[in-house]
Amino acid sequence: MSNFGNAIQSVGAAWHLTESGQPADIVALVQTAINLPIMLLALPAGAWADLLDRRMIMLTAQSGMFAASVLLAILALAGTAPPVAIIGLTAVLAAGVACFNPALSASLRSTVSKAELAAAVALSILAFNVGRSVGPALGGGIVALGGASAAFTVNAMSYLLVIVVLWRWRGEPQGTSASPPTGFWATIGDGLRIAWAVPEIRTILLRAVTFTCAGAAAWALMPLVASDLLGEGSATFGILLGALGLGAVIGAATSTWFRNRFKAETLVRIAAIVYGLSCIGVAFQPGLFAMTFLLVVAGAGWVQALSGFSVAGQLWAPLEAVGRVVAMVSSLTFGGIALGSWFWGHVAESEGVAVALMISGGAMLFVPLIGLVCPMPDQQKGQAAS
Repeated sequence: MSNFGNAIQSVGAAWHLTESGQPADIVALVQTAINLPIMLLALPAGAWADLLDRRMIMLTAQSGMFAASVLLAILALAGTAPPVAIIGLTAVLAAGVACFNPALSASLRSTVSKAELAAAVALSILAFNVGRSVGPALGGGIVALGGASAAFTVNAMSYLLVIVVLWRWRGEPQGTSASPPTGFWATIGDGLRIAWAVPEIRTILLRAVTFTCAGAAAWALMPLVASDLLGEGSATFGILLGALGLGAVIGAATSTWFRNRFKAETLVRIAAIVYGLSCIGVAFQPGLFAMTFLLVVAGAGWVQALSGFSVAGQLWAPLEAVGRVVAMVSSLTFGGIALGSWFWGHVAESEGVAVALMISGGAMLFVPLIGLVCPMPDQQKGQAAS
């Protein structure tokens, strides 16, 4: 439900800026606002997840996100929502996500057995992408009928439901560190030392940031694909994002099957090539039907790779530092999206949306070359090590 609301809110924010005639680099900043706080706060949030009551972390984060969503809805209804307010409050919501996700992800490790961990992570990613798939399509309809304020209101309601669920949850909430370092900053420093000391974790972080930075254009520029390349409105924007999300659902639902049959490096390489070729295909503007198909394929490739990074981080993390390692993987993943969104927005503003998509797709075709020097670590060895 939380991811569902986030997807609807992002549609409302991006389309509000597009409809008000903001330039491409400003529209792309919505994705930067969504992802940059996650990069900056993920490691502190990971330390909190290892030290504090995870249920209370999640409740506090969702309550803050609810308040920010209500404020966004009020400003939009009053007609006093300038770009700085839309982008700023979107960043506040992302800060809540940054605190929420490591606590949720770290809870998986103490909820299921080691043998079920990869499947549990895949199911968590599947839940995320169901929201990403259904949310944008419905969000486009909500924006078309009731404007951005309606999208912000629905987002607030989704957080309220999550708060009720968390309030009733009595699962294992506490951090799992058997002998945590003294103090918050010592905990963060210890997590950084662990990540640096394990070559496999360093490789996962490098592959995550390069993959997402190169491929962020499609996510950041999708409202402009709808308005500039297709000449359509918010409903088409929702369809395009829904196609990416549907592909992501397919990728998440099949990720365990593929991981059981192929090495992690093979999957990341194929995912980069599939995603890159799909982005290049969209840049040629083949029409709505063909674009929708290409985006479904792109979404499947995208989540196969991101699922691989997430699972690898879980499996290679020492038990006492799982929250921090997961947070670092999340930080570099979303940081790559944030940096890439900002960069591709500037490329689109100066060279055009199609050119930005074309260059981004071409960059993704070079991402597999990194694997020749820094291949993804083996999943089975990670299970044994953890």
